[in-house]
Amino acid sequence: MPITNDVRTAFRLARRLLRSRSQRRQLTRRLSAEQPLVPGSIEIAVYFADGPVNMYQVRQWYAPLAELSRTHPVAIVSRSPGTMLTLLDEAPVRSVYARQVVDLEQFVDEQAPKVVLYVNQNARNFQMMRYGRMWHVFVNHGESDKMYMTTNQFKAYDYALIAGDAARDRLDEALWDYDLDRRAIAIGRPQADHFAGEPPYPHDDRTVVLYAPTWEGDRAAAAYGSIASHGTTIAERVLASPRHRLVYRPHPRSGVRDAEYKAAHERIVAAIAAANTADPSAHHVFDDGAELGWQLADADVAITDISAMIYDRLAVGKPLIVTRPVAPEADVDERGYLAAANWLLAPDADDVVARVDAAAHDAEELAQLQHWVTRYFGDTTPGTATARFHDAIERLLARWHEVARERQGR
Repeated sequence: MPITNDVRTAFRLARRLLRSRSQRRQLTRRLSAEQPLVPGSIEIAVYFADGPVNMYQVRQWYAPLAELSRTHPVAIVSRSPGTMLTLLDEAPVRSVYARQVVDLEQFVDEQAPKVVLYVNQNARNFQMMRYGRMWHVFVNHGESDKMYMTTNQFKAYDYALIAGDAARDRLDEALWDYDLDRRAIAIGRPQADHFAGEPPYPHDDRTVVLYAPTWEGDRAAAAYGSIASHGTTIAERVLASPRHRLVYRPHPRSGVRDAEYKAAHERIVAAIAAANTADPSAHHVFDDGAELGWQLADADVAITDISAMIYDRLAVGKPLIVTRPVAPEADVDERGYLAAANWLLAPDADDVVARVDAAAHDAEELAQLQHWVTRYFGDTTPGTATARFHDAIERLLARWHEVARERQGR
């Protein structure tokens, strides 16, 4: 068995090396056709050091960044060849490749961005944060009550753009000696102003159920994923109902660490294909596309795990069911919305159709949702969060110029 494992590991490493070399060759050709940036032309940088598997984190910011770029030049800085190739294909703003630290240094020297935005807590963020004379700002890639949202790493950034009162209270309780009034700026969820795409199915009498589970997690405390515990049963029951339509949108990392989790995911995908073959009018959907928006806005009822998808759906103000993690070690913070969540336990997944129908017509639950929408995101009137995001950037730029003048006067 050890020899077999060694062979498999060697094969994976060799395949990864070949893929990396191929990507670098492709990227060299693509970059040779790009117009060079004019020095000093980028005011806002978005630093993204991850590989393609985590592209969902920066994709969520595409539309807000595109709008911001109308008034302030924006570029996404990539450290990965695979990510850079994807950005060249789809990003709505300029992308910059900085594979090595020397490339990063050149970008900083030539462009001198005033604000750098970070969408995650990648350890390589510190390679960018070593540079002064710019504001380093954590914007995250979602809002949730996961332990990730209260990490002490917030202190490493000059500022953080947060969603609303719930995020502020969460940080106030978790972090010692953190100046929330100065360093945290509430902007709501600007992504909700740019929900993208049209549903790939007809508008008919079927109740649309969005099942959007997270991945299995990298440790017991973060084992929120429900695909293996709830998911196959949810899919079977919804697919079997002629009155319902399933939209299955799993986290992109589902199954990367756990073979059982991956197998359960694959069974759901196969079941959707089989159901559509048996009844082409059903139009069930396996959704792994880059666009996020229509899924949240159109579904009659959403079923999610403990993840940012809860809060993206919450901003829509429509019925929501949350799966209860089966792992006893999973850290569930029930001081916020989760205290009032409509929980689905694994043994209750058999009754998911009835639960969906009840949630779709529960006026009291909908009224309660509106309270939580305001607590987490503030005013969700279309355009308001985008305006708050732009105001926050203007505030940071004004502060940058103020500090720059002070230092010049020394």
